Amino acid sequence: MAESECTPLEKLLNQISGQWTMYILWILDTNGTMRFGELKRKIDSISPKVLTQRLRMLEEIGIVYRSYESTIPPQVSYELTERGKELSKPLYDLCDLASRWYDGEANT
Repeated sequence: MAESECTPLEKLLNQISGQWTMYILWILDTNGTMRFGELKRKIDSISPKVLTQRLRMLEEIGIVYRSYESTIPPQVSYELTERGKELSKPLYDLCDLASRWYDGEANT
């Protein structure tokens, strides 16, 4: 199916379903504006390269805003755009579902 034939849901899921992408959105949603290093520390298993790729992709599709200040050293921070904030409810719903499914899993 050509891109132009994609349903809106398919297009959205293709954009946000890459590895780490939803978790990056969750971290930004629950922590607010963050610098790159802060994000990297919160997601210690992600490589800087992949984090950069995901953030650029999210910026390109208007879900994440990148703020750059030309100080020494440069300060770059990321936050959800209004469009990105629309994902808050689905993210919290997924978090609740994950808690129900996996909390106490080690005990079962």
